Amino acid sequence: MSLVENLNIKFGSFHLEIPKWEILDEGITVLSGPSGSGKTSVFRALVGLELAPGFKWTFQGVNLAILKPSERKLGIVFQSLDLFPHMTATENILFAARARGIEKKLAMMRLMEISDSLKMEKFLNRSASILSGGERQRVAIARAIIGQPRMLFMDEPFSALDLDLRNESRKLIKELLRKEKIPTLLITHDPGDIEMLGNKVSKIQFGRIIDQV
Repeated sequence: MSLVENLNIKFGSFHLEIPKWEILDEGITVLSGPSGSGKTSVFRALVGLELAPGFKWTFQGVNLAILKPSERKLGIVFQSLDLFPHMTATENILFAARARGIEKKLAMMRLMEISDSLKMEKFLNRSASILSGGERQRVAIARAIIGQPRMLFMDEPFSALDLDLRNESRKLIKELLRKEKIPTLLITHDPGDIEMLGNKVSKIQFGRIIDQV
């Protein structure tokens, strides 16, 4: 297990308070809750975008909380996806590989493997600015995992897709993560995400984890 302890952050009258919370180090942990419940605050604290003095996050014997964000070696897919619009799909993915220090030949091999799993061949050479929502999402996920991160974080990754695309994307991503063996934290409020993807479901409300299944 990946263990989060003493995660406390105050934003005015809102208080995020998580004394102890376990995230799977295999499979997909879902953090679910309504808007304003604290999901995004947890996400930002764990990836290092929000300061949370005194908290501890132990993953495979390493306290990730004391590391700089770049040293935590996390793959991140934001809800906005944040692709470089002037680059092709391939260029976006390989840019992330270079940033991780991955040798070019290995990066190309990884790109082909991931592309095959996510069925990306038809749009790899297209500019990100003209990709569909589903295509952009797959590029963002490929970019996040090409560096073989310790853990993948996904924040509402299916929210911009219609129902048919959501179901297709869920199936592709579930199989990819199983194959890659990358533990994942999925932030969502969508029951479909929870039912199809969650190996463990943690519910958050008013800044507190109220249920773990």
